[in-house]
Amino acid sequence: MQRDAVEPTWRSSSYSSGNGQCVEVGDGCPGSVPVRDSKTPAGPRLFFAADVWGSFIGAVRGEEL
Repeated sequence: MQRDAVEPTWRSSSYSSGNGQCVEVGDGCPGSVPVRDSKTPAGPRLFFAADVWGSFIGAVRGEEL
């Protein structure tokens, strides 16, 4: 899979304070979820399978983590 072929649309949580110290999640990459540090937008990105990311978010929302 060529992950650098698509530039995601980046967003941060609606709960973030907007101070630039957030994790951003990218939209527009079918089947995967890119994640980056908002302080270094040109820095490295982590890619997670969409189902794995969904499980992580579910655990966070369920206060399991």
